[in-house]
Order: sequence, then C-alpha cells, then structure tokens
Amino acid sequence: MLLITGAAGFIGSHLCEKLLSLDREVVGIDNFDPFYDPAIKKRNLSSFVDHPKFIFYNSSITEISSLEKVFGKHEFTHVIHLAAKAGVRPSIQQPFAYLNTNLNGTLNLLEMARIHEVNRFIFASSSSVYGNNKKVPFSETDSVDNPISPYAATKKQGELMCYTYHHLYKINVFNLRFFTVYGPRQRPEMAIHKFIRLIDNGEPIQMYGYGKPQRDYTFIEDIIQGILQAIEKVEGYEIFNLGESQTISTSDLLEKIETKLGRKAIREDLPMQPGDVDITFADISKSKRDLAYSPGISVEDGLSMMIEWYLKEKTILNKYQTQ
Repeated sequence: MLLITGAAGFIGSHLCEKLLSLDREVVGIDNFDPFYDPAIKKRNLSSFVDHPKFIFYNSSITEISSLEKVFGKHEFTHVIHLAAKAGVRPSIQQPFAYLNTNLNGTLNLLEMARIHEVNRFIFASSSSVYGNNKKVPFSETDSVDNPISPYAATKKQGELMCYTYHHLYKINVFNLRFFTVYGPRQRPEMAIHKFIRLIDNGEPIQMYGYGKPQRDYTFIEDIIQGILQAIEKVEGYEIFNLGESQTISTSDLLEKIETKLGRKAIREDLPMQPGDVDITFADISKSKRDLAYSPGISVEDGLSMMIEWYLKEKTILNKYQTQ
C-alpha cells in the first residue's frame, strides 16, 4: 500500500489514477489548501475517489496527530510526498506558511516513516532549487546553495532533511526535481493554463521579464512515468531531475498557444518579478540511465492536449475562483 500526500492536486491526482489502474492500493491525503479553489481539487478526485482500492483522508501534513491516525491504520510500503504550498511569488509574501507546510510537514512525514518503519520515501522537489544557476543544463551535482525564493529554500531544506533521515535511519529516499509540469488539471495560476484561459476570455496577459525567461516544460504523463520508475527503484539516497531537457521562452510559448487557439493575446510586458529565475533546463542523463526515464511528449503535442482538455472543461473551470 502506498501513501500519496497532495493526492487531490494536479500531479497527485494523476499519480493516484495511474497507480489504481495498475491495481495498486493507495491511501491519499490532502487538506484542500485554498491557494486555489478547493472545488478544483475535489473535481480532480472525482474519477477515482470511490475506487475500491483507494482510501482518502482530508488531512494536513502539518498536523502530526492526524498523520499518526493514518499511519496507525495502514501498513505502507512507500510514502510519495507531493503535498506542498506551491508557487514562487506567493512564498515571498507568506514565508512562514511555506516553511510550516513544506519543511515541518516533510519532517512530520519522515518521523512517521521512521516510527512506522516505512523504508521507501519519494520527495517531490523542484527545479527552483537551482536558483539563477548560470551553468545549463542543470545537473544534480550542481551547487544549489543560492535559492532565490522562500519556496525554493524550503525545497532544498526538504532534500537535506530527507538526507538526514536516510543517514540516521536508513530510509531509502529519492528526491525528484520537477521541471515546470503542465497538462490537464494544471493549477490555474500556472503559465500555460493561465495563458490559455486569458486568451480564450480576451483578457490581458502580464508577460514578466518581457517574455524572455525560458522554461523546461514537462508534460504530466512524462512526470508520472518518472515517479513510477522511482517508486520501483528507490534505494539509497538519490536526486533526479525530471524534465523534458528542452527550453522555450515565454514569448515563443505564447505564440504557440495563440496559433493553436486561433486568437491573439492581449500582451502587457513587465519586468521580472522577485524570485523568478531566468531559465530552467534539466540535464536528464542520470534519470535516463538510472530510472529508465524517457520523456516523449513535445511541447507542441502537450499544448494540443492541454488546450483540448481546457476547451472541453472551460465552462466548469471558469466557474471556479482563479488567479
């Protein structure tokens, strides 16, 4: 049986769905954090919440007593820890909340794993730990001593705490550094989802950094493939980049979305925001070698699938609170 934190979120709901399709037993926890409309997360759960091999708890990773009840009821082989307060810019306004959820929550789960002898732990880290690294592509051996947002700092701290528990208690840990994941169910404030919605609704798009920043966008199916490989192979302590190993500027991304939607964006060019990095670019050679990770969905194809999902769901999506 596997425990998935953040089970109602974008990545978590896709992972639950996939594991259940593989006949695995899954326990999911999520606290429906109001960072975006909780109705979106409840909809994410809807296709599998009644599955006979799925159990869900509305619980927070910051509440150790709630976690004790969950761990006391089930025998887990793995913890896949995806839950976090997400977003670089909001973390600058709410650093204490990010520290509490992302670090204290991770510590709570590691303690539960120690106490209940769960020896396999997957931690969802982030490409943001690389900061404004000048060496590209980013390798797992690069220094990550200069995070430029509280969110990035909490992800690095989470990796360090995972190492401590590996060293002290021999818990096997893989830290997976995700590179800008997108696809159906993507959070509404993330660039691709937001751009599609704003263009479709005829609303202006704020292009920070004048559209120059570059990102390594990774489709959700490729990320899920990488997580599944990590679940099967987790041993020792390792860090892996999960990206597409390609980059595209925000301006070029916007043009592709315009072309696919057949509509022009109303564009407002603005300076870079605090905490944003110039580029993310994954070196995935280690993941290919050790995880058999093989991303196969290009940005062109991924955007087409994302837009198809949005157009199908937009009547419902536009009812939700968006940012």
